Amino acid sequence: MGVFSKYHRFREAGEQANVVNVERFGEPARSLFTSTKVFSLHHHIDITDDHENVVYQSNSKFFSLHDKTDVSDASGRHVAHIERKFWTLHERHFVTMADGKQFQLSNELWHIVKDITNIEGLGWQLQGNIAGLNFQLYDADGSIIAVISQKMFSLHDKYCIDIYRPEAEEIVVAILVTLQHMIKDRASSASFSSSSSSSSGN
Repeated sequence: MGVFSKYHRFREAGEQANVVNVERFGEPARSLFTSTKVFSLHHHIDITDDHENVVYQSNSKFFSLHDKTDVSDASGRHVAHIERKFWTLHERHFVTMADGKQFQLSNELWHIVKDITNIEGLGWQLQGNIAGLNFQLYDADGSIIAVISQKMFSLHDKYCIDIYRPEAEEIVVAILVTLQHMIKDRASSASFSSSSSSSSGN
């Protein structure tokens, strides 16, 4: 289904790349897939390859105010550390790679659907939105780096990521994990706001 969809580009491991992505950007150099238990208190993400082998994992500290998350590869080697800045007008996450490279993703909290997220420190842009479930990651020159797609109506919060720049894979994985946390935070915030409005109305 995802292979032929113009608007919804998610696909499962083992399926062919989405036809729209191939037409626009060519065949990806590598594809990765994530699966997260949405209702798990301990936020753990497995990132697998086309053969469903785990190649990266991310784990968040239990009840961490700053949503501290560490990403490692299958051998346990540290890849990246991610933290959310608390009490700010912007939804801001800081990423530090194992080699010391640092960058951050930020969005204004009142933008529930944001068309462009600037990745400060890299000069990259993440274009797309939650409603469309599709995101494109571009470098400073406007060249495609990766396409991220989320599965609709999944209890395991699944994503597919087609990577066009394999040398940037670990940074792309860190951005993917950060994006999943940002989307989860927005969903929690929207749910809290809805509950608060219902309570005040009663």
